[in-house]
Amino acid sequence: MKQIILAALLALAACATVPDPNLANGPTAPLGEVANLEGITVRPIEVVEDSRCPASVQCVWAGRVRIRADISGTGTRELTLGEPAAVSGGTLTLVDVRPGKRAPGSIPSRDYQFTFTFQRS
Repeated sequence: MKQIILAALLALAACATVPDPNLANGPTAPLGEVANLEGITVRPIEVVEDSRCPASVQCVWAGRVRIRADISGTGTRELTLGEPAAVSGGTLTLVDVRPGKRAPGSIPSRDYQFTFTFQRS
């Protein structure tokens, strides 16, 4: 029985979304501010979803973060943490969201910081 529980816990841990420390060094902006990335700008305007699992809670699903952002040359678009999006002749990725979830409940909008990367095609 202990082996089954251990195997289940390891499987759940494998599903956790961990930001890549090499990617999380891109331009960062809070809601309403602008991040400049190699000729394009990204202005996060709304958190659509933040269903990340708090660090202190055992979850079946790691959750996700989706934001709505104004992107120069593209318009308003939804971006999901860790999922590349084709925009303006390249790939834009939301690579990190701060603060991390520490407890169940919501994070005040003013506390969010979003980090992006952009790679030209």
